[in-house]
Amino acid sequence: MATVVLRNLAHDIIWALLALASSLAILGFSFSSEALVRWPAAGGFLLITVGPSVAIWTVVGLNGLKSRVSWALCSQILVTILSMTMLYMVRDASGIMPSESEVALLGFSVFAGLKVFEFLFFKYRRALLGQGVRVLFVGDGLVTDLMEEFVKVSQGRYVMLGRVGSISGRPALPPGGVSGEADITGGRLLRLAKNLMADKIVVSMTEKRGCFPLDELLSCKLAGIEVLDAPTFYESATRKLLIHNINPSWFIFSHGFKVTWFQRFCKRVLDICLALAALLFFIPFIPFIALAIALNSPGPILFRQTRVGQGDLPFTLLKFRTMRENAELQTGAVWSQVNDGRITSVGHFLRRFRLDEIPQLWNILIGDMSVVGPRPERPEFVMELKKIIPYYSERHYVKPGLTGWAQVSYEYGSSVEDAIEKLRYDLYYIKNISTFLDIKIILKTFYVVLLGRGR
Repeated sequence: MATVVLRNLAHDIIWALLALASSLAILGFSFSSEALVRWPAAGGFLLITVGPSVAIWTVVGLNGLKSRVSWALCSQILVTILSMTMLYMVRDASGIMPSESEVALLGFSVFAGLKVFEFLFFKYRRALLGQGVRVLFVGDGLVTDLMEEFVKVSQGRYVMLGRVGSISGRPALPPGGVSGEADITGGRLLRLAKNLMADKIVVSMTEKRGCFPLDELLSCKLAGIEVLDAPTFYESATRKLLIHNINPSWFIFSHGFKVTWFQRFCKRVLDICLALAALLFFIPFIPFIALAIALNSPGPILFRQTRVGQGDLPFTLLKFRTMRENAELQTGAVWSQVNDGRITSVGHFLRRFRLDEIPQLWNILIGDMSVVGPRPERPEFVMELKKIIPYYSERHYVKPGLTGWAQVSYEYGSSVEDAIEKLRYDLYYIKNISTFLDIKIILKTFYVVLLGRGR
């Protein structure tokens, strides 16, 4: 990992020097001996960009965040832009010649532009170049069928090379790449993968005892071809987890599902700061919301409801009332539907822009909830879903949230099937929980709320 960090630091220093040279050339600085005395001042400001680089890549290296390089790039771009803005604000008071500060400012702009281009290129290079990740499937069964369907709708991000069955004699089911019987012994799988130029081999076998091609897969692994099981591939490709057809041992031995005390501390500090800031922002609007609710329908302004929180413990959730009073008096607990007749006209507006959830900021401040986490469900629904959906209780490993990965990734849901799909996203969040992911979800929440999407 130290080698990776040093390589990235050297890479960023080269970008900074190229940006400095570009800014000098654009502004028409001469490369004579007289101009050399000005370069150290301008270059010193430009190399401030290396400071964030050192800090960010050190954090990446110490925490082993190799898979979060994109976050490091985004963070560095943000810090660079902020540094450029601060330099612009103080340049007049710094005593530096305008021409030199212009070099530094333009250098910052060029550097940030290079980082943005680099990030976007490496993120979308396969789609831009028409080179999706080439995947060869080994196995059979429903999970492999699910993988195939996902690859077909991945919009070119993945290319399915084919599918070979187990060595038990079941035939292969090719989409056009692999044909013939499912005999992958004697080095044939490695030759097949090389001939098809496979980037990944995804293994999904319903029966592994006595027919698992261990030697074949080991040869592919040692030859530099990435070998993944189906749940791991599904997670990396879809940003959600499989629920059915995976063993509890996968959860036990897979990477993730670990929250340190420092992460809990940072998450709590972030919760308190964001909840206080949001309350200060919404305080002027709360009287108008309360008045609209009171004039629209009789009943209390606040609605209190028992929800299931961390550790399967119940708590009282607060919301602005959006339904008519005693809406479930005759029906009991039922799922809320799109265009639900029980919802008032003001309630439709509040729900569309999530203004009904403002009182939950108090739940966050007292520690019942977090800003980011799985949405809390009612005990009646939890008892029902536990009987139907495997691993449903695992979503209560963390505090429920005002927003969550499922809320920003999936449309509004009001059925068991929707609950299963949202659980896939919730378990992905719990497995990969981090401050970086929380910030990403918060930013996506603004986008979802402005468009009135999701729940």
